[in-house]
Amino acid sequence: MTRFALTACHECDLLLREPRMPRGGIVRCPRCGAELYRYHPQSIDRALACTLAALVLFVLANVFPIIGLALSGHVVYTTLYGAVRVLYLDGMWPMAALVLVTTILMPLLQLAAMSYLLLPIRLRRSPWRPDLLFRLLYLTKPWGMTEVLIIGVLVAVVKLAHIAGVVPGIAIWSFGALMLLLAAASAAFDSRDVWARLGAPR
Repeated sequence: MTRFALTACHECDLLLREPRMPRGGIVRCPRCGAELYRYHPQSIDRALACTLAALVLFVLANVFPIIGLALSGHVVYTTLYGAVRVLYLDGMWPMAALVLVTTILMPLLQLAAMSYLLLPIRLRRSPWRPDLLFRLLYLTKPWGMTEVLIIGVLVAVVKLAHIAGVVPGIAIWSFGALMLLLAAASAAFDSRDVWARLGAPR
């Protein structure tokens, strides 16, 4: 008896035989037209390179000052964690928790999960419990809001420029590059290819 690999559409739940992936092509559901998956050349290497570079930028963005204010000849700098701490000490702990979770904790968990999955595969090894890491990855991805942070900082810079001199710190440039690298890593990460290399059922 011939056995076929099956896949289900994530939009309409149509069960269909998994077709051969055309080079440079996209596979769509024949019923609703939803994109099932697309061809990603060298997806593991691309995603791993972007993830490791993003980890380096994440460290820089959280160690160095994000912005400084020049007032009466004095320049006061703050880091992102310092801003979270000030919010907490001023009694705005819900805002502090939101900033901490969406701009520090979730992006860090997302990068750590992707590194944990991709690095052993690149070294031709199998990570422990990849199913848990996949679940963590897809839970944290919607909560990582680095782009919202960048927009918020830019709005704050425009407002503060009227009352004090604004000095952009190293972290703000790091966060900007981190936002682009996170998007590139997510786009290059092919879960289908990862499962295939792990030998796990898709």
